[in-house]
Amino acid sequence: MASAAEQLAANINFSAIGKSEELKKRIWFTLGALIIYRLGTYIPLPGIDPAAFEASFTGKQQGVLELFNMFAGGAVQRMAIFALNIMPYISASIIIQLLSSVIPSLESIKKEGESGRKILNQYTRYLTVVLALFQAYGIAIGLESQTGVVAEPGLFFRISTVLTLLGGTMFLMWLGEQITARGIGNGSSLIIFAGIVAAFPAAIISTLELGRQGAISTGLILGVIVMAIGVVAFIVFMERAQRRLLITYPKRQVGNRVYEGQTSFLPLKLNTAGVIPPIFASSLLLLPTTVASFSQAQGGTGILATIATYLGHGRPLYMLVYVALIVFFAFFYTAIVFNPTETADNLKKHGGFLPGIRPGERTAQFIDSVLMKITVLGAGYLAIICLLPEILISYAALPFYFGGTSLLIVVSVTMDTVAQVHGHLQAQQYEGLVKKAKLRGRKR
Repeated sequence: MASAAEQLAANINFSAIGKSEELKKRIWFTLGALIIYRLGTYIPLPGIDPAAFEASFTGKQQGVLELFNMFAGGAVQRMAIFALNIMPYISASIIIQLLSSVIPSLESIKKEGESGRKILNQYTRYLTVVLALFQAYGIAIGLESQTGVVAEPGLFFRISTVLTLLGGTMFLMWLGEQITARGIGNGSSLIIFAGIVAAFPAAIISTLELGRQGAISTGLILGVIVMAIGVVAFIVFMERAQRRLLITYPKRQVGNRVYEGQTSFLPLKLNTAGVIPPIFASSLLLLPTTVASFSQAQGGTGILATIATYLGHGRPLYMLVYVALIVFFAFFYTAIVFNPTETADNLKKHGGFLPGIRPGERTAQFIDSVLMKITVLGAGYLAIICLLPEILISYAALPFYFGGTSLLIVVSVTMDTVAQVHGHLQAQQYEGLVKKAKLRGRKR
């Protein structure tokens, strides 16, 4: 017999969404906010020639700028007011999260609950401003170094560019928070999701055009479609995979009431690190290529150019270092975001224990060993997802947007958003059941 939760999930459909006024308002608000974001990616910075910059960017589209352009939905290529996108905020969030696990003062703030979370969010905003200022100034200097892009180089152009890009990032940060509070899904993730998805149609059209011209065989295109479907299914399966540890709570007495013993589960995700390892690995690998391209543009050569050559897409060294970095960041970030000792202490405080394992240090050691084992599988899964598309990109001249990182982000954000939609619908159906029960009780 199906459980109540399964019955509710089976009744979730488009008609149920149509009946939920609050959910419809949240969905329309989210769509409206994302449309505003997409419009901003087409507004160029003041004082530059967008056509000249796009031609220059297209001719040298490589390195970390290509990665940022993918996340920004083409805003970097058009040098729009949202060129920095929300990446400074994402970087600041990760940095604060890492520091809160290392610095004792920040760790104590983190443990204060909701008030501590608000303080850390404020620190994240301050750090976002600092990072955005540095990146915006670097972009202003880079634009001035390109011939024919800036109409009137100088101090005024630098100040206006820095303020415009900073304002764009802060607006997107505010917009993301509004989506999280009044819309559906995580606002920051949805903004990056919208930028990646917006580039999919152009990537598909360019792939089909290559097939029409004979540069890519029809069999290869069909193989890519089948591979994309298989990769999406594999990502969904692995992202939902968990290792559940059985937790037992003994019978206890509180006052005059006796509570029976209960059992529950401690879910450990197979991929605890999420999409952070591929993003970090891609950024580090593409950084030498970016610096080398700017150096060559200014007439300089050196060891960076040699390193960039060996670390180019499709090179064996690139593949090897890419996998190594993904595995390293998977273990590193998992160790940062999940603390087995803290989890074991919380279980001990609430009277819970793992059957056959002593509470306290032994429990922490067992959780840590299980976490390390499943992280090996998670890191291998991330390496496979990110490596297979890289091989196709290199040897079949496919668009960059078929990369594993973009597919991983799109599928993960979609799953999270659908889960939130299900949560709203289930809450609404529970409220409806409670109201019906009250009405029946009054009639009796």
